[in-house]
Amino acid sequence: MQTLIGYKFKDERLLVQALSHRSYAYELGRSGVDSNERLEFLGDAVLNMVVADYLYRKFEEEREGALTQMKSTIVSKRVLARMAKEIGLGEYIMLGESEEASGGRERTSILGDAYEALVGAIYLDGGMRPVRKFLKRHLLHDMHGVLSDEELKNYKSALLELAQREGWGHPVYELQGEEGPDHRKLFTVEVKVKGQVYGVGQGRSKKRAEQMAAREALKRLEEEVVAESGGA
Repeated sequence: MQTLIGYKFKDERLLVQALSHRSYAYELGRSGVDSNERLEFLGDAVLNMVVADYLYRKFEEEREGALTQMKSTIVSKRVLARMAKEIGLGEYIMLGESEEASGGRERTSILGDAYEALVGAIYLDGGMRPVRKFLKRHLLHDMHGVLSDEELKNYKSALLELAQREGWGHPVYELQGEEGPDHRKLFTVEVKVKGQVYGVGQGRSKKRAEQMAAREALKRLEEEVVAESGGA
């Protein structure tokens, strides 16, 4: 595992904890403190800071709204789970028997959480320098692919699919404003589902702004569905 991630832990207990899902800890009769949840909490904060710093320095012309949306995309559970799969993280996660049987090893939330926990473990073990090196190698190297229109184009269709499945009708996109010179306009779009605004997005084209609004709405609505169903 350490060879795959390109980092050698001084305290390997941190790596073990980062890979211990709460179902595994509880099955052994331990508390949630022994699972990767606390490291996930720390890793989430460290990850957001490193990515925000990277985007701030790389995209000097972009406004706060665009930077925020780029960061949200990069640190989303969907993207982190994809990166976790690339390094084979799922094979090393320790799960309880029931979680294993239900396909937890491939679950986006579990993979994304483990990735964040790993970032937290690397930070505690070695500080910020190895974290930046790890993220540059296993996340930011594919930043342009993550942010490309090919990646974004799925959000509108995914939102429509969710809305139809839940019986909410079609999402409604409305242009809220545009600013800037003709060669560099910034569009703002909001999307309504069930008659309520669930997402607001900005982009250099109406299409991109709609995709970013759909991304935000999809995230909020998926969280609602999970909460209403009584679990993650």
